[in-house]
Amino acid sequence: MNDDPTKTFDVNRRTAAKGMLAAAAALPFLPVGLSPAIGRPRTLRNGSKIIRLGIVGYGIRSKNLLDQFMRAPGVRLVGLAEVCPARRQTAMDRIAKDNRGEFCVAYEDGLEMLATANLDAVVITTPDHAHAINAVEACRRDVHVYCEKPLSRTIEEGRSIADAAAASGVAFQVGSQQRSEFGRHFVRAAEFVRNGSIGDIERVYIGVGDPPIACDLPAEPLPEDMSPADWDRWLGSASSRDFNSVLCPIGMHGHYPAWRNYREFAGGGLADMGAHHFDIAQWALRRDNSGPSRIIPPEDPAAIRGLRLIYDDGIELIHDGSIDCRFEGTDGWIEAGRGYLRASDPAILETTVEESARLPRPADHITDWIDAINEGQPTIAPAEAGHRTATVCQLAAIGYELRRPLTWDPVREEFTGDGATEANRLRTRPRRLTWTGSGEQINVDG
Repeated sequence: MNDDPTKTFDVNRRTAAKGMLAAAAALPFLPVGLSPAIGRPRTLRNGSKIIRLGIVGYGIRSKNLLDQFMRAPGVRLVGLAEVCPARRQTAMDRIAKDNRGEFCVAYEDGLEMLATANLDAVVITTPDHAHAINAVEACRRDVHVYCEKPLSRTIEEGRSIADAAAASGVAFQVGSQQRSEFGRHFVRAAEFVRNGSIGDIERVYIGVGDPPIACDLPAEPLPEDMSPADWDRWLGSASSRDFNSVLCPIGMHGHYPAWRNYREFAGGGLADMGAHHFDIAQWALRRDNSGPSRIIPPEDPAAIRGLRLIYDDGIELIHDGSIDCRFEGTDGWIEAGRGYLRASDPAILETTVEESARLPRPADHITDWIDAINEGQPTIAPAEAGHRTATVCQLAAIGYELRRPLTWDPVREEFTGDGATEANRLRTRPRRLTWTGSGEQINVDG
């Protein structure tokens, strides 16, 4: 391997395109159930403790993460990939002010960077529809991954990511930082639930936003600094459509864009914050490798709250909208949010937690990932857990879309019984058979 971070591999754009093809072609076909290589020792490519990092995507979340990683000890930024020229330049201007980014090279897309840069690790902060192709390719190249939540746009994409991470043994961290940050409110709530401090859990209320809707945005002219090829890269393998600034803001922006509202690209507010709050429910209930088996939509066909997800043991997970996470048990309740932890009886919060119910306490989410890279240990939010949480969000979205009770097999990851044929088609979403990546036509289905 190349040991000089100032140099990149001599791989042309045609080779980069072939890498994109390899990643894309296998996304729907990776097998379910690969055993994770947890704890596999990892050696950084340059034989030192310096982690050579690349970042894919530069928006408001990436800006925040970039600042954190530029301060993290032992990290050197060597690549920044962003399809929008204005945002790419903004990022490079920021990076140029820090000597830890002195070797950083700009790329037009993440897969070009993965094919040509000498990376140890990558941070993926693209819109949800671009997570899978970047994450799977990184795993195949033995590059450690920090991927923003929700992990995936569809159930099939999530399974592909989780299996690729398991097969490679890379340190994979999903950006579900409520497991490690926010005053420890969520981890303490999860421990009390696991400990039995409120008795047997009967139901969990999760307060998050609306399910996704179909994208009906009108066509707008491309910004002056974006070419058709840039817009094509932004779309990736998602369904082709004309540019709209609601999806891809013009220039650098200071808000979270609304692509997340549309099922062609994401899972709505239901998945955006659900990837945080449903994640805590799954974690507390010890369901990181499983999920609910029944989906019951509300009786009102216009309702966008009230859907119930029911586990095999009868615990109900209810999409409510008022409180971040509320666990109700036979002996009381616990509520956890980013600014609070409270219980039906304050004495519950003073309960001694048994060793078997205790959870990790990393300094923060980024430190946990860096430690996992350096020490060959599992992360606090691994790919399988992120996939299962994203699946919960997608099951809820499908329930709202079809408006009928559904049965889900969390082992085989498919719908069964009445309505299964229609529901199983929604485990994936329409995507382009070909798209122009790194200057070539890429056949996404191989």
